Amino acid sequence: MSPSDVSRPAKPEMVFDRDAEWDALVAFTCDDRPDAGLGVVSGRLRQGKTHLLKALTATLGGFRFGAQQATRDESLRRLDDELARYTGEAPPGHRPRWEGVVDALFALGERGRPVPVVLDEFPDLVRQSPELPSVLHNAYRRLRGTGRANRTRLLLSGSSLPVMSRLFGAAAPLHGLADLEITLRPLDFRQAARFWGIDDPRLALLVHAVVGGTPAYRVYVADDTPRGPDDFDSWVCRTVLNPRTPLFLEPHHLLQEDTDHWDRALCHSALTAIATGCRTQGTIAECLGTPLTDASHCLMLLQANGLLHGEPDAFRPNLVRLRIAEPLLAFEHAAIWPQRSALEQLDADEVWRRARPVFDSAVAGPHFAQICRDWVVDHADETVFGAHPATAVHGSLPDPGHHAGPDLEADVVVRGRAGARSGALLSVGLARWDEVMDLHHLRDIRRLLTLLAPGEDVTRTRPACYSGVGFTPALRAAEADGEVVLVGLDRLYGGE
Repeated sequence: MSPSDVSRPAKPEMVFDRDAEWDALVAFTCDDRPDAGLGVVSGRLRQGKTHLLKALTATLGGFRFGAQQATRDESLRRLDDELARYTGEAPPGHRPRWEGVVDALFALGERGRPVPVVLDEFPDLVRQSPELPSVLHNAYRRLRGTGRANRTRLLLSGSSLPVMSRLFGAAAPLHGLADLEITLRPLDFRQAARFWGIDDPRLALLVHAVVGGTPAYRVYVADDTPRGPDDFDSWVCRTVLNPRTPLFLEPHHLLQEDTDHWDRALCHSALTAIATGCRTQGTIAECLGTPLTDASHCLMLLQANGLLHGEPDAFRPNLVRLRIAEPLLAFEHAAIWPQRSALEQLDADEVWRRARPVFDSAVAGPHFAQICRDWVVDHADETVFGAHPATAVHGSLPDPGHHAGPDLEADVVVRGRAGARSGALLSVGLARWDEVMDLHHLRDIRRLLTLLAPGEDVTRTRPACYSGVGFTPALRAAEADGEVVLVGLDRLYGGE
């Protein structure tokens, strides 16, 4: 886009973080070129899209229409009424077709200055009006054909990731029209700690293991944050396990809204299987007792909606491991799902007393390992591993000493950049949430490196230990000698 002479406003204080997204939206909206522009804002539910777009239109004097699950005629009437209120003009009578309403929206950009025009939750409009994308396409074609100046900056927002993908895919009418595409993701673990106002890194990780980086969840608990590490258990009981808070039923609502009325029972069971240790399609189908085709359909649906994430194993790339991308769903299906019926008979304190050991082992531990992987890619200085990390994933190898036993596991396997092939093996590490790490952990990593040596260049691979509770003096001495990289909670939340 061409540079703009229009002044670009600072981000309002009401918007936490989202600096890059705000800058991109303002640059798009304030661009003074005399052509109508189209932007796309997508992201899962509760990530703050509406909050951000409301701030944008309020700051720049734009127009925003929040779509609802309503009939075509009701949506057209509501949009007409809100347009009349925005312009201050008398309602022209309700337009019966989208062509007239779209023309009225683009007329807002004929007044000289760039004007942001937001259609929020655009997929809800398209479900009842499948012709709408073609109407917009034709409107853009007419505007560009006439050469008449128009500075409408239309922003289409949506939470249904599969629908948004289809609407702007290669065969869709709107394909190729967008000047801007933004995906709003959850806050990362450091941003989330600041958002919740938590300074203690252990408490910050525990809270993140429950609610992740979804901004809306702080509103869902009326800004109730733990007062300190000793308040965490009570905070869980008075928020996520409290039927009077919206967070109590949020896991159910996430599947209800994101799975588009498919087999939600199967989705719940699949998430429970993953949360309790199953990681591949085959083991999940076996756990569910369903055909692999049915399990695969369910898992693909969850992945398309951003609720599951699949990653190839670091050492066996044909083995794809699945993990739950939304921490609240992992928390629910590992620790709370088996106790749901008990919540109707017992108080939350008793239910949480039963669930807490499962949370520590099946939720907090794996979540800590994922935070360590995120730290490697997003925050670690390139000097830590000798090069800039490109990926950090889980890895596993068969144990040659125990052919029928469990695999040897590496929680944080770091590789550098290398085009289409696997990059250099920069580091192999273990992550232990509630275990003080010692020299025997370093020996386990060295054994893994020995097994990898025939097929990998491990001469520069750095062993790493990640712990939520610390390291022994002997391991600290090994770090001082350059034998191992040590990463604790303080480094995760404040170091490189």
